[in-house]
Amino acid sequence: MSIWWSLHLRREAASVPLARRLLIGAMDTAGVDPDISFDLSLALTEACANAVEYGGGTAGGDRGGEVCDDYRVTAFIDGDTCRIEVIDSGPGFPSPHPAGPGPRTALQAEGGRGLYLIETLTDHVDIHNRPGRGAVVSFDKILKWREDALLSAS
Repeated sequence: MSIWWSLHLRREAASVPLARRLLIGAMDTAGVDPDISFDLSLALTEACANAVEYGGGTAGGDRGGEVCDDYRVTAFIDGDTCRIEVIDSGPGFPSPHPAGPGPRTALQAEGGRGLYLIETLTDHVDIHNRPGRGAVVSFDKILKWREDALLSAS
């Protein structure tokens, strides 16, 4: 079985705990192991915080240069994998983005700590820019299920 949900959120600090609570509630209802839910919720918190802080801008294309004060969160559970995407309308990440594998010094960690945390908590991360339309942070995690899980893939 698979499920997905999508949120269109204003770029406000209050949207971050809302997204986190909705994810935790969905994971709990589906029967995902609480440790996995915690890791995903923390990664989501970091991605949403980045979108809130840096994800604003002026949209081009079909939005005609209007100021964008929103971002989108989409979560997919398909079998034993959860994928979460956070898409904003900001200027995007500098190239190359500040996160990456390996040890980090205090100076390196000053910018990109959240991205590094996302990479540490999840199994696969994809961070890319949509030229003129913002940034996408997506990450996957293999799920573990409680014995009473409603959606367990097995």
